[in-house]
Amino acid sequence: MPLVTEQSPEHQPLANSSEPLSVTPETGDGTRQLLQSGGGTLATGILAAALTQFAFGGIGPQGPHTNSGWLALIVALMCLPFGFLLSLLGVAKWLRNRSLRRNNQS
Repeated sequence: MPLVTEQSPEHQPLANSSEPLSVTPETGDGTRQLLQSGGGTLATGILAAALTQFAFGGIGPQGPHTNSGWLALIVALMCLPFGFLLSLLGVAKWLRNRSLRRNNQS
């Protein structure tokens, strides 16, 4: 069995790398997509909750009164938490990019 003494270039430690690490945010890092998808999903959940309450007979002590009310409630309960967390991730990423840009300018 041959003894390997050198590492391939992709397995070299970062300290030996000749190019400096970049801390500037990239333009295509997905922040815009996160904010758009989170906002759209959140808006869909809010619309479904409003439809459940006002257009599909409302919600009583035992749940919605119609089948369409139940479907809209299910959509709202899926979209609201996911859209909120997706929007929160997008806002956190946007704030991080903003602080990185400020640090690079000074």
